[in-house]
Amino acid sequence: MAAHGTDNTEHIIRQYSDMVYRIALHNSRSAADAEDIMQDVFVELLTKCPCLDDPAHLKAWLIRVTVNKCRSLHRLAWRRKNVPLEDCAGLVQPEHAGVMEEVRQLPENMRVIIYLYYYEDYTIAEIAEILGKNQNTVSSTLRRARGKLRELLEEEDHNA
Repeated sequence: MAAHGTDNTEHIIRQYSDMVYRIALHNSRSAADAEDIMQDVFVELLTKCPCLDDPAHLKAWLIRVTVNKCRSLHRLAWRRKNVPLEDCAGLVQPEHAGVMEEVRQLPENMRVIIYLYYYEDYTIAEIAEILGKNQNTVSSTLRRARGKLRELLEEEDHNA
């Protein structure tokens, strides 16, 4: 990784490892898988050397690679037959734990957009760029995800 240098690479890993891990954990629902994904993302950073000097572009690149690695993990046939046993409640603030459970029930495309919008504070335009989607698509997916999340939360309140 000649363009970044060893010191800069270590700085990038320290700076973004928590974010990459949170995104991977949110999507994989398994601490072990999240750690593997995080490692794969940073190996790809070292080997592909995207040479992104702009921190915003580097962060977007890391998020895009993390989301793609999560999708690849979910496509594996053996993963579809297993149910993760990890409990991630310790990483979520107690007042958000119930909402997080409902967010995890959303389809992957909705879950990723909700996470990036509410937990990583990205705008719709930034999410569209990161995911390589049209802004209108991201906006409508976010609107549908909010509606579905509202239904899930109301159902939970009704059953309680």
